[in-house]
Amino acid sequence: MNGYKVHDIVRMKKAHPCGENKWEIVRYGADVKLKCLNCERIVLIERPKFNKNVKKKLTSEN
Repeated sequence: MNGYKVHDIVRMKKAHPCGENKWEIVRYGADVKLKCLNCERIVLIERPKFNKNVKKKLTSEN
């Protein structure tokens, strides 16, 4: 396991079209649901693609 949990804030390699590259993990399973911290859009991506494109975990909920 790579240590990602719901409500963690991550930085992705590519920015969202609104210009933000920080995302909150809303759901973590076979797919990962992410919420953009700027425009609050929700996107769903496959976990292997998420693991490839995540740059850094910024904050973690304890």
